Amino acid sequence: MGEEQRIVYGKLVRDQIPQVIEADGGKATVRVLDESEVLPALTAKLAEEAEELRRAEPHDRLEELADIYEVLMALTEALGHSDEEVKEAARHKRTQRGGFRRRLWLDEVRSAER
Repeated sequence: MGEEQRIVYGKLVRDQIPQVIEADGGKATVRVLDESEVLPALTAKLAEEAEELRRAEPHDRLEELADIYEVLMALTEALGHSDEEVKEAARHKRTQRGGFRRRLWLDEVRSAER
C-alpha cells in the first residue's frame, strides 16, 4: 500500500477548492479565517496571483488576470467598498496622475542643485 503524502499550503483558496481536492481523491483540511486574518490573506493572495501573472505564458495570462480580478473583488468587499467606488477612485487618480497607456518607464530623477 502506498505511503500517504502530506502537503502543507497555508494559503487562501477559492471556495470550491476543497471539493475539487476531494473529488480527486484527496482530503483537504480547511478553516474559516477570522475577520482579522482576511485582509492579510487577501493581500498575500494578490501578491501570489500577480507573481503568477508575471511568470505566465501568453496563453495563460487571461486566466491569471481573472484570478487577480477575483481577489480584487474580494478585497473591495472586505474593505467595505463597492466596485463603483473603486472605479471612481481609479478615474480620479487617472485624472490627477495619468494612467499607463503611454508605457512610460522612469529610469532616474536628478534633483536640481541649489
